[in-house]
Amino acid sequence: MIRLIYILIIIFSPTTWGADDGALLFNGNCAMCHHLKKASSAPTIHEIRRRYLQAFPKKEDFVNYMSAFVLNPSEQKSLMHDKIEKYGLMPQLAFEEQSVRDIALYIYKGEIEITTH
Repeated sequence: MIRLIYILIIIFSPTTWGADDGALLFNGNCAMCHHLKKASSAPTIHEIRRRYLQAFPKKEDFVNYMSAFVLNPSEQKSLMHDKIEKYGLMPQLAFEEQSVRDIALYIYKGEIEITTH
């Protein structure tokens, strides 16, 4: 029920009107664990973005690697072993590949604004 409320807030929030699919998908799914500034149950999205940009400064590489990890998380593919020790491995989620790629591209662009928190 709470998730439905979050989704409705996102859909009807003026800050998301005209936003790309990645922004809507990120805010409807990822932002629940990956906050902007406070790491509580997972690393912040800025920590993740910074780590991926260091390893993959090219957009295509960034999106490909992040998407592969999110679609099938494993310690071997992780760039954040220290965060796995602290929070555990990200669970396997049932996302379509294109949705994950849209989210990864949104994160790469760095125009992250979380509307659910």
